[in-house]
Amino acid sequence: MTGVMSRLRRTVSSWGDQADQQDRELQRSLRTEGATKIGEIPLRDAVTVRGTLRSVTLRPRGGMPALEAELYDGSGALTLVWIGRRRIAGIDPGRTLQVQGRVGLQGGVPVLFNPRYELIP
Repeated sequence: MTGVMSRLRRTVSSWGDQADQQDRELQRSLRTEGATKIGEIPLRDAVTVRGTLRSVTLRPRGGMPALEAELYDGSGALTLVWIGRRRIAGIDPGRTLQVQGRVGLQGGVPVLFNPRYELIP
């Protein structure tokens, strides 16, 4: 039984190592002059960040449609919310974006409402 547990620990550890390596590679590929890492965003300051969309969801807020997306850059995640929008062409999971705006905190999660964005090829 000890051998099985040891192999399981090594397997789980290697998954963690692979995820860490993928995060580092993503951070390197998204690094651009003037962009802030999501994990280092100062709240209430205007920032520029670049990352990959992990999810895009339609979630009504206050009775209005709102398109919500999670932007990830390997250092952390940022929720993007476009109020009054049901869909935006090009805003799809897996897409790389550069966004600008003022970041706030909502429910302990960094949020950027109605950001200016640029689709990155």
